[in-house]
Amino acid sequence: MAVFFTADTHFGHGGARGLYRRPFPSIAAMDAAMLERWNATVRPEDEVWHLGDFALGPDATAMQALLDGLHGRKHLITGNNDGPATLGLPGWASVQAYAEITVEGASLVLCHYAFRSWRNMGRGWVNLHGHSHGRLKPLARQADVGVDVWDFRPVAVAEIRAAAGRRSAARPAPPAR
Repeated sequence: MAVFFTADTHFGHGGARGLYRRPFPSIAAMDAAMLERWNATVRPEDEVWHLGDFALGPDATAMQALLDGLHGRKHLITGNNDGPATLGLPGWASVQAYAEITVEGASLVLCHYAFRSWRNMGRGWVNLHGHSHGRLKPLARQADVGVDVWDFRPVAVAEIRAAAGRRSAARPAPPAR
């Protein structure tokens, strides 16, 4: 079983196409592409932590159909656009505002929102978040797992680590004193 992370799918949300410059000709095309990319990445036996803003617009029946069509055992970390209908969907393995988990040796702090500081950040814990749609410069040991950052699909810890390594390798060394 693999573990994946994602956020800010905004299924059914027409405004997401314009607000976040998503390259899809319609809401239906956006939703279909995200569903296809999710299922190409995640196997039915895998686990996915969705860090908020699952859908905005569809009714509960349509949201349940979307959730049922996505592979994996799905957990929801609530976002600002997740209303009672989203929270009440029976397809979630858990629903909570915050979680601390360990995956592949990485201790993770999960929330929809990016933190400026978090528990054990000085001990190497990593903050995974959504909400910012790739618009925030990340702190060290912090990553936006939103679909706008990761080609509209969930992402694994190994990919997050590789991207963080590329970012730090691209930073110039501090001047010698």
